Amino acid sequence: MPNSAAAQADRTAAARAAVHPVQNESALKLWLGRVPLTHAFPPDFADTLKGQAPLYLIEMTTAPGCLACADLWAALGALRVRYGWQVRTIPGEEAMVRSGRLGLPWVGHPVAWVRPVADETRLIPIAVGTDHPLNLARNLYLAAKMLTGVRPAVAVRAMSKFTGIVSPVREGVSR
Repeated sequence: MPNSAAAQADRTAAARAAVHPVQNESALKLWLGRVPLTHAFPPDFADTLKGQAPLYLIEMTTAPGCLACADLWAALGALRVRYGWQVRTIPGEEAMVRSGRLGLPWVGHPVAWVRPVADETRLIPIAVGTDHPLNLARNLYLAAKMLTGVRPAVAVRAMSKFTGIVSPVREGVSR
């Protein structure tokens, strides 16, 4: 059994490596520039996203002055226009509870989930931090497939890695 202090240090180091707080537009662009883009999509990709749109809802967190939130909101807005998915915000407190239920550490805003319109308890996280619209679309596709119990096409089997590009948590500001 590993030493608990060493294990905690390992978790802290891993969290630092996975979370990238951005405080300005140039830092946001720099981190997004390092994120690989999804290039391969299955043949049913667009039809699935458009056809499943009425069944699901994208929910995301936001906070005052959150640059990464504004970027994610814009990316999800573009997907809303293209595929018809509903997008709404949720309070930070609700997001922290959801993250805890799913075993995800809370790293800051934004975080986004997909859920069926008629079921608030079935959640699939699609973003921890902002991301490119192509990667978000990939994660929407996989969430729709997972929530319907259908095995995804061979070209897309795993979610794009969560970027961890978040806005820094400010002292005295409610999450």
